[in-house]
Amino acid sequence: MGTKNIGKSSAVARATQLVAGTNSQFAKGTKLAFASSTFTPAQVLTQLQLLISLRAGVTDARAALAAKLAAEEAQMPALLAFMKAFVAFVKATFSNSPDVLAAFGLAPKKTTTPDVQTLAAANAKREATREARGTKGTKQRKAVKGAVTGVVVTPIVAAPVVTAAPAAPSPASNGSATSGGTPHTA
Repeated sequence: MGTKNIGKSSAVARATQLVAGTNSQFAKGTKLAFASSTFTPAQVLTQLQLLISLRAGVTDARAALAAKLAAEEAQMPALLAFMKAFVAFVKATFSNSPDVLAAFGLAPKKTTTPDVQTLAAANAKREATREARGTKGTKQRKAVKGAVTGVVVTPIVAAPVVTAAPAAPSPASNGSATSGGTPHTA
């Protein structure tokens, strides 16, 4: 007959029952032989109690973890906003002292002023691109004037629209009037 794996909660329940049974059925000095070894009832009870206490410790730790996670989730947004405001204060207070900012673990504000060589290279590249693409500015486009030659423009004359006079309603063949529509014949 094979062994069946049981869950941790079931193992704790079984261990609790085994403790109760061991206390009531085995005398203190009895030797129990199983699992290729010999044990006293006190040794058996110690092992079973260890299983029960380990599981209880895990259950307590999980409950404590859930409580800590809930507290963190509730308080974290306000604490992050506080920290962000304090960082802004420290940066504003010590913006000219990079060594003090480093003591707070903050990097000084980066300077984005490029040097003269970088600006000259960017300007030359921009001009070369405009020249290659034939791009012009607004003033150059306004200066360009041209006359169209060699194109014959033929005016399109539309034929007059003929409208038909509305037809008078005709009485139905049985003598009754129709109700605003054209009579349908089958």
